[in-house]
Amino acid sequence: MTIKAIVLDIDGTLLNDKKKIPLATKNTLINAQQKGIKLILASGRPTSGMLGFAEELEMKKHHGLLVSYNGAKVIDCQTSNVLFDQSMTVEEGKAVLEHMKKFDVKPMIDKDDYMYVNDVYNCDVTYKGTKLNIIEYESRGGNYKLCEITDLAAFLNEPISKILTAGEPEYLSAHHQEMMAPFKNLLNCVFTADFYFEFTAKGIDKAKALDTVLLPMGISSENIAAFGDGHNDISLVQYAGKGIAMENAVPELKAAADHITRSNNDDGIHHMLEQLLSY
Repeated sequence: MTIKAIVLDIDGTLLNDKKKIPLATKNTLINAQQKGIKLILASGRPTSGMLGFAEELEMKKHHGLLVSYNGAKVIDCQTSNVLFDQSMTVEEGKAVLEHMKKFDVKPMIDKDDYMYVNDVYNCDVTYKGTKLNIIEYESRGGNYKLCEITDLAAFLNEPISKILTAGEPEYLSAHHQEMMAPFKNLLNCVFTADFYFEFTAKGIDKAKALDTVLLPMGISSENIAAFGDGHNDISLVQYAGKGIAMENAVPELKAAADHITRSNNDDGIHHMLEQLLSY
């Protein structure tokens, strides 16, 4: 196969556990772009939480793309043009936020420079056996200022790309079916980490966003190598001609992938691209 595009999830895939891009991976990705291969970052993160990595990878020089909010939005790094945008309606967003009041979860929504939450202090969840301040973690990752809103459902007044809920992994595992029940046929509802459960517009995922913007550019699915580690990457690796799971990926993604590479802490992307780009 001829690889024309490389698509990467960010957390757990491009980034190691220190939230850094490994040097060998960074150099390989920059070299690939210099050879004419389009680089695409596809993440559940908001666009603002992806820009720093795009700059580090020199994507602006090469018309790299950012697929944010799990596929709800796509922008061109060079022009900042929005190539795809499909949000939930105000009514859908309000219904989700109203329903979340029944559960022990921490909903988060963003608008412009701010992330809005109910309580900036009641914000710990368990991550790898330790307590994580999830509000601070998410707001810093998206470069947001924080604002408390008592009633997020009443506050929402415009279409929204994504509603993020955070909670204890055991609680979300036990209750996510109830959380998604009213919206199962209306919205996309998916885990993006064991402590994150997210809502986006119906039919939205990373694969749909890519198919919409890449086909007009002459890049079809068989020309794509895609890497991921989470449940929200399953459609992505199934769509790509070469779908690759990281060694640290969830079992369901490994089962869907064509290949399994080394972990995010062991330059898995670099090692797999060394093989693929030498074909």
